[in-house]
Amino acid sequence: MALLEVHKMSVNFGGIKPVSELDLQIEEGELIGLIGPNGAGKTTVFNLLTGVYTPTEGSITFNGERIDRLKTHQIVKKGITRTFQNIRLFKQMTVIDNVKVAFNNRLKYSPLEGILHLPRYKKEEAWLEEEAMKLLKIFELDKYAYELSMNLPYGKQRKLEIARALAGSPKLLLLDEPAAGMNPNETNELMQTIKLIRDQFNMTILLIEHDMNLVMSICERLVVIDYGMVIARGTPSEIQNNEKVIGAYLGQA
Repeated sequence: MALLEVHKMSVNFGGIKPVSELDLQIEEGELIGLIGPNGAGKTTVFNLLTGVYTPTEGSITFNGERIDRLKTHQIVKKGITRTFQNIRLFKQMTVIDNVKVAFNNRLKYSPLEGILHLPRYKKEEAWLEEEAMKLLKIFELDKYAYELSMNLPYGKQRKLEIARALAGSPKLLLLDEPAAGMNPNETNELMQTIKLIRDQFNMTILLIEHDMNLVMSICERLVVIDYGMVIARGTPSEIQNNEKVIGAYLGQA
């Protein structure tokens, strides 16, 4: 059984279908690219997978369990986390506190234990600090741990958002245009970071990206959508030579 199985998923907004009868399967450990021209429905797919929107038709099965009627926080607990096209950090919080926030559902101490700083609170907070710092070290952000996240360079803010997503111990990581706004050096560094995540965490990744060099370099399979429908699937080399894909990007019928 695939880790993620999407069967004929559609969503209808007042007669408009930004996603229509989409089928998608992702095996554990794969790194898949979801691509298509602007307005194709890619981010809407992410919003459906994470409970921001509820499909009007079809089903989403994750790790053998239907999730298409769950709330976002329930889906996160099941093991799906994401980043966003526009960076959504807590800008007035420190770098390490941005990561700590994502560990919240793994802490067991009660509000009273927290107020009184009882032993379990102290033990879990020490563990939290250590685990957050481990993640920051992987992304070479540990030296910025106690700086405000808003003061990080753009590329490092992107890395911090990914680190925060990983703090939830996901089985599936959704990356929504992680290279958006990056210069070539930052994009190359991001590419290495994604490879590191995949190898070090044995992570399954679904990636939306417009940077074709990045997509073609790191993705094993690509799914191409246009007007909310799948128009092609295959390896990067197969997709590069697909006439439907070329036509979609060039605006041809």
